[in-house]
Amino acid sequence: MKRNKKACNADHRKLGELLDLFSFHDIAPAMVFWHPKGMIIINELRNYIRELQKERGYLETATPLLVKKELYKISGHWEHYQENIWSLKIENQAFALKPMSCPETVYIYASKIRSYKDLPLRFSEFGYVHRREKSGVLTGLFRVYGFIQDDAHIFCRPDQIFTEINNVLKLLTKIHKTFNLKTSFALATKPSKAMGDLKLWKKAENSLEFALKKRKLRYETRPKDGAFYGPKIDVDVEDSLGRKWTLATIQLDFQIPSKFNLFYIDQKGKKQEPVIIHRSSIGSFERFIGILLEHYNGSLPFWLSPVQIWIIPIGKQHTKYAQDAMKKFIKNNYRCELKDTNETMSKKIREGEIQKIPYLLVLGDKEINTQTVRIRQRGKGDIGAINIEKFIAKIKTDADNKRF
Repeated sequence: MKRNKKACNADHRKLGELLDLFSFHDIAPAMVFWHPKGMIIINELRNYIRELQKERGYLETATPLLVKKELYKISGHWEHYQENIWSLKIENQAFALKPMSCPETVYIYASKIRSYKDLPLRFSEFGYVHRREKSGVLTGLFRVYGFIQDDAHIFCRPDQIFTEINNVLKLLTKIHKTFNLKTSFALATKPSKAMGDLKLWKKAENSLEFALKKRKLRYETRPKDGAFYGPKIDVDVEDSLGRKWTLATIQLDFQIPSKFNLFYIDQKGKKQEPVIIHRSSIGSFERFIGILLEHYNGSLPFWLSPVQIWIIPIGKQHTKYAQDAMKKFIKNNYRCELKDTNETMSKKIREGEIQKIPYLLVLGDKEINTQTVRIRQRGKGDIGAINIEKFIAKIKTDADNKRF
């Protein structure tokens, strides 16, 4: 009962409205209208993941939103996934809105001849995709028609499979740990409706299982729950409400390279078929942000908060000092607002608490005389006064280490 009440109070749809992050409108059912503050969260998440991927040799790409239906016929999606694809006709030609990025990314790989020395190629994309979901399962940010997918496709040689999967597992667990999400794993095997040779499926399943065992990760088996083109590792997380979510997946694919006749040139000058590892680290930005809002009950970590600091001068005579302080924070790239409205101090503080602002800085005569700021920290209340420069150094450390 207590958990149900907590879940109700932490509903991401209510929090999104309260914090002015996003909205939904009948003109575009099950599609998100992201407000400026919501876009800050998206961009901060994207920058965080982008930096981690850059360090690990990923190359960022972008593929078209609209493609001819033939692409999905070749990949097998039209046969096995058609009910989830939005299709339309343009000048008597059949097109489809992109439901995922893998078939399009294949064209980037195939745009030139690749050598064994070029592999692995790690292509990442923050792609906007659309999926035709049943109306009964559409729920806030958790399931929508259109969303931003954190996606990557690794083209590698068979002898590189373990190393690449191992590196992906390290990346995913690092990201989930940043948000204090407990991670668990599952091996999803060949579904009843699938394409390709059974021997290749077994080879792919064994490769994924080997990677899990080699890293000594406990996992459950989910029979027949893989993608139609390959088995996968589901990476689940548990939020503060005790709910489990499958956020990330690692799919091993021997089928699509064959369908598109992909190859690389080996040491002997012969053509060999690469393997594709499909990988997501947070899944869709929409669902992940919905989960985070409920996980933190709206009190997002400092580095992710749309507004990080409110500066509250006690009286008009303190406004100039408050403005100077704000300039210092803005110069150091912190998202800061000056609250000099004609309201009582208690009302401003209460509003800051409702808006989940990490730091409220109260400035009066004493702070001006000592060149300090008096800090009210979210969840802790008044924690005392500190020199502005020291405070900036403190929050820089917290932000760099993704703390608070």
